[in-house]
Amino acid sequence: MISREALEKNQISLYVFVLLLAGAIGLFAPDIGTRLDITLSFVIALLMYSMFSQIPFSSLKESFAIRRFLGALLTVNYIAVPIVVWLLTLFLPNHPPLLLGVYLVLLTPCIDYVIVFTALGGGNEKAMLISTPILFMTQMLLLPFYLWIFIGHEAAEIVEAGPFLEAFFKLIVIPLVIAIIVQLLAKKSIVGHTIIQFSAWLPVPFMALTLFVVVASQIGKLSTSIDLIVKVIPVYMAFMLIMPFISKLIGKQFKLDPASGRALIFSGSTRNSLVVLPLALSLPDPIHTVVAAIIVTQTIVEIIGEIIYIRVVPHLFLHEQ
Repeated sequence: MISREALEKNQISLYVFVLLLAGAIGLFAPDIGTRLDITLSFVIALLMYSMFSQIPFSSLKESFAIRRFLGALLTVNYIAVPIVVWLLTLFLPNHPPLLLGVYLVLLTPCIDYVIVFTALGGGNEKAMLISTPILFMTQMLLLPFYLWIFIGHEAAEIVEAGPFLEAFFKLIVIPLVIAIIVQLLAKKSIVGHTIIQFSAWLPVPFMALTLFVVVASQIGKLSTSIDLIVKVIPVYMAFMLIMPFISKLIGKQFKLDPASGRALIFSGSTRNSLVVLPLALSLPDPIHTVVAAIIVTQTIVEIIGEIIYIRVVPHLFLHEQ
């Protein structure tokens, strides 16, 4: 029987295989992809629970003990990243659905598989894990603020508050509350402990399942937005090229050790596409198709970029501070 460590170690190969398989099914068997579309919200909700159950909310105090790393993390994700994103979007057409998709995905730092990529890339995954509760809460609070700054009333015209809040509640709040309850039960009962131990197996298979359902159900729709996708791919690539250097500079300013500096690089460059996708899907037709396509495109570009990162970052960055 495969161990959880082996599953996590080989998850990138699994994701690449799943992406190729899902892309083939979505393109050559579109009827299957269409049927999968109705399962998307449920699958994402399961993924959200599996990820939230692994976030150490009870270790919130510990994150403040690594103040320099936390300070660098917040500086990169909420000062440097928004500036870089704003500058990069100057090269995009002034098309509100396109900009909304780009801002949704690039302004939200990853809280799940970034931990694994950090470990594979020689970074301090423990510091990254401890920081995830703060990273999650801050992005949920700051995302509306940044959307208001960058696209203001245009975002208000696109986003209908009712469906958006409903998607946020069903696909983020409910899984989050369940995960916190299970974590609390795990401290007091054998059943809760067993559930949380079992939940530790879920993120990789559920991530693979979610990637499969997302790509298989949405890739056929990408053709309707291909002119916009062609424009955002260079922006996503530029983001992944620029952010490691900016993160490295900020890491030096905060005097981080090499492992923490690498973790900072991965956090600054890895985005929260699967968390914001449900919010995109809550938008009215036909806007949600465009926004979802923009987000799914970032996921594909990012996974390719992460495969390069885990090989390049340990050798080219932060051998010395």
